[in-house]
Amino acid sequence: MRLTILGCAGSIPGPTTNASGYLIEADGFVLGLELGNGTLAALQAIQDPFELDALMLSHLHPDHCVDVAALTVLRRYHPQRPAGGQRLPLYGPDDAAARLANLYAPNEPERAETDLSDVFEFRSLPVEPARIGPFEITAFPVFHPTPAFGLRIAYGDVTIAYTGDTDVCPELDSLAADVDVLLAEATWTESDDRPVGVHLSGAAAGALATRTGARRLLLTHIAPWTDRAKIYAEARTAFAGPLELVEQGAVYQF
Repeated sequence: MRLTILGCAGSIPGPTTNASGYLIEADGFVLGLELGNGTLAALQAIQDPFELDALMLSHLHPDHCVDVAALTVLRRYHPQRPAGGQRLPLYGPDDAAARLANLYAPNEPERAETDLSDVFEFRSLPVEPARIGPFEITAFPVFHPTPAFGLRIAYGDVTIAYTGDTDVCPELDSLAADVDVLLAEATWTESDDRPVGVHLSGAAAGALATRTGARRLLLTHIAPWTDRAKIYAEARTAFAGPLELVEQGAVYQF
């Protein structure tokens, strides 16, 4: 299983870092995970976007999905688009089709008529284990202001848990139990004045990894205004295993 970081800035893109976006690949199957600000450009730099076999969105905040609008244009109008108009499976929250149509439409009259189902085959995220390509994937509802999910992705004897955006909640323990790799958001440092139900700190991500027996911790979704060194220090205090802050362009083989 290979993980590629298309972008890893939290909440907004940074000066030199895209918002959230990842590729997970195995057996020739290419799964896109999130498509936030700037990530379609990063994808085009390394791979033909038409080679995506499926796309998953953990939730529908713009920093995780805004480049779906650009992907729609590419898949609808590119002169070398695949013949037959093959639709891309897009897994997301139940209202993804309507919400992404709202994103794409330039004005109210067009919003009333916009339909992206010629480009995407919209499917709900699987809350029970489901086979998607070579992967077994399970979505876990998490604690965020909008419907949001963490994703547990297994291939062979390797399992990755991706928290998506979330505060601490019981579902995270099930999501991350005994995983090989925990890809966890760590938007901000620990502080008593943080709003509840939004994000994890470095300390919370490290504690989650320790509590669930995760064997490796990769931290992502760090806000551009957050001190990355402090995030690392918080997580290191809570987690003794292999720990890394991901960087855009990094590739991991598991």
